[in-house]
Amino acid sequence: MKVLVTGGAGYIGSLTCVSLIEAGHTPVILDNFANSSPAAIDAIEQVSGVKPRFAVGDIADTALVTSVLTENGIDAVIHFAGLKAVGESVAKPLDYYATNVVGTLRLLGAMREAGVRNFIFSSSATVYGDPQTVPVTEDSARSATNPYGRTKLIIEHILEDLVRAEPEWSATILRYFNPVGAHPSGKMGEDPRGVPNNLMPYIAQVAVGRRDFLSIYGDDYPTPDGTGVRDYIHVVDLAAGHIAALQARTGKPGVHVYNLGTGRGHSVFEMLTAFSHACGKNLASRIVPRRPGDIAQVWAETTKAAEQLNWRAERTLDDMCRDTWRWQSSHPAGYAG
Repeated sequence: MKVLVTGGAGYIGSLTCVSLIEAGHTPVILDNFANSSPAAIDAIEQVSGVKPRFAVGDIADTALVTSVLTENGIDAVIHFAGLKAVGESVAKPLDYYATNVVGTLRLLGAMREAGVRNFIFSSSATVYGDPQTVPVTEDSARSATNPYGRTKLIIEHILEDLVRAEPEWSATILRYFNPVGAHPSGKMGEDPRGVPNNLMPYIAQVAVGRRDFLSIYGDDYPTPDGTGVRDYIHVVDLAAGHIAALQARTGKPGVHVYNLGTGRGHSVFEMLTAFSHACGKNLASRIVPRRPGDIAQVWAETTKAAEQLNWRAERTLDDMCRDTWRWQSSHPAGYAG
């Protein structure tokens, strides 16, 4: 298949492009490089041996998107493009609604114009809010505690309404848990702008000397060691989940929802210990007060993806830490060097 990958130069998007190429598909990247690097496209070629087609532009540019879809004979769209920092979304909600919600509406409009009806959406476990029970299933109650999470939830509702009105659409919603890790070659990985918002890249930057210590936000949660517990999934496994969804659900009308996680949680202390082992040194940390809106624990029930997509996460926490360290130690400043 020919697949338009919005945000294809980003962390998850670029790794998914590699997986698409390896599976025999043709990715076409659309990215405005607002939060990514053109170097990622070169890295895709280095790792896969194939130079992907790409267009520089924004998902909100309906004329551009329509032309990319039609000129490349696109069969399906995998939609990664968007803003994704929880804290920033609280400070800049209008930016998040404009980029994530309005941008997605315009993308869907361009798809309708071009006659493309297969859509895979990068959603998030944030749509489960603060769950009453864990693990969460695809049928667990949805809510959102911040503007970022609300944009994901709104887009899910938009897709449900769209399929109800135009039943020929296939809309697959993939709810990610916590993507971490890097390509095992060490040539591709996460390269956040500014201060990392997520745990693993922050730990990696402490390990490489870019940060002095890791702040651990609270050690008094009702969890085994008092720190927050999350379901961390290797980005290569996550990319494989997109290929499985593409192959199983393209041309199958309806809304299809899957959790992509490992089905188990790890605490902040466990992550820090595992990464210290991977990089061979003790990493400095400090306990600081909890952050507003943080929840104690969440992890995925993944049976549905295993049964319907024949997909299951395979890589371990040690794999995640080892691959992240290989990337970060060889690229201390990310793609910049």
